[in-house]
Amino acid sequence: MKMTGYPLSENVGQAFWVEHGVLSARYDQYKSFDNTFGALYYHQEFSDYRLKIEYRFLGETATGTPSWGVRDSGVQYHGQAPNTIGLKQNFPVCLEYNLHGGNGKDDRPVGEICANGISVDINGKKNESYCTAATVKRTFHGDQWVTLEIEVRGNTIKHFVNGEEILQFENPRYNPEHELGKTFIKVDNATLKSGYISLQSNSHPIDFRKIEIMEF
Repeated sequence: MKMTGYPLSENVGQAFWVEHGVLSARYDQYKSFDNTFGALYYHQEFSDYRLKIEYRFLGETATGTPSWGVRDSGVQYHGQAPNTIGLKQNFPVCLEYNLHGGNGKDDRPVGEICANGISVDINGKKNESYCTAATVKRTFHGDQWVTLEIEVRGNTIKHFVNGEEILQFENPRYNPEHELGKTFIKVDNATLKSGYISLQSNSHPIDFRKIEIMEF
């Protein structure tokens, strides 16, 4: 695990823990969240695969959370190695399947692609913003379990929710205009084909279970 402002592998405030087959992110021991963003990483890189995870939001957002942090988390992939993340770096250079939970009344579609230091092509055009909403909009309210899937086949990536494809994009590459992203470009080759997978600790309590990966 890597938390903002702390060295690698320090589980600040026991944010991550496992009980009865469920991996949880909690903030009971935090006086204030204070931008202590973090993630739990798997120990190896992946390239072509399909990842499947069940998740649910529950409880109340931690004290000191940014305004956008309510029922917000994510699964990061094609990410930089955790041991290369700076001490005070909030998020890795990566792609992210963004997780939004509904507030009971408003639409908060899940599955947008957030690209930190990376560019992708959506409908043949380079992404214009940090996060781009899924093509198919699906909002899930309450504390229900939801199934996300990420499929990576070569240069094509797809996001699914509860078995339905909601977004497709292509050609992930490091962004030469991004301060950190450009440092991963090798000899003018910005192509990104693999990276690390991690689950966010992002200020709202969340559970993950049945985490499965199938390599192609």
